[in-house]
Amino acid sequence: MDMQSAAERSDVILDAVLREIQPELRWVHGPTTVGSCDVSRRRAVMTDISAARRGNLLGVVDRFWRKSGYRMTAVNNDAEFPAVYAQTPDGFGVRLRIGGKGQAFFQVDTPCVRESAVADSTSQATAPPYEGEFIPRPNIHSDFWSAEAPEVGVAPGR
Repeated sequence: MDMQSAAERSDVILDAVLREIQPELRWVHGPTTVGSCDVSRRRAVMTDISAARRGNLLGVVDRFWRKSGYRMTAVNNDAEFPAVYAQTPDGFGVRLRIGGKGQAFFQVDTPCVRESAVADSTSQATAPPYEGEFIPRPNIHSDFWSAEAPEVGVAPGR
């Protein structure tokens, strides 16, 4: 397998997990990086995911990866910056991590493969492309993903 084939396989992995998440998350491409023998593909979620919904997202992804035969390699249960890490049967490392302002980031790291040129992903982003060097914070509201759950023991309207 060469770097381009590995990058395409990474896109398939990312497309599959994002299709699994309902309601749909809106996302943009993050940077693709190329190492000496590996490639990393990234996607940044532009849907605002509330603190109350982050566990839902991590659970959906964890269950899908396990069902897909991935081996879970690590879980970070940090309240503010949780993450899950796994490895596919063919050696691709996958991760979902929650960053600042609750922004979710997906990444796939390929195993070491034969050197080749790597083209941009052909997967169609579901959020408007961003202008500039940096991906902005999440800015798309979702009635489900952005919802704040009421605090336990607090009456509504107080």
